[in-house]
Amino acid sequence: MQVTRWGNSLAIRLPAAVVEALALKEGDDIEVRIAGERTFLVERDRERAAALDSIRRLRRPLPAGWSFSREEANERD
Repeated sequence: MQVTRWGNSLAIRLPAAVVEALALKEGDDIEVRIAGERTFLVERDRERAAALDSIRRLRRPLPAGWSFSREEANERD
């Protein structure tokens, strides 16, 4: 891999084998950690997925007949 400048930052391109092994697609979040003096680890960032899973577990059904009114929600006193 080669380090290149991207704006004010430095960037690397991930080899196709890494992208395939982690099943990455454009827009995915990854975590890069230092693993040793001259090595690093690249992993999928699971924080967002874990947060969404915990939100889904908290989801409860809405009461029968309930509906959302944008006008009512934005009403000002």
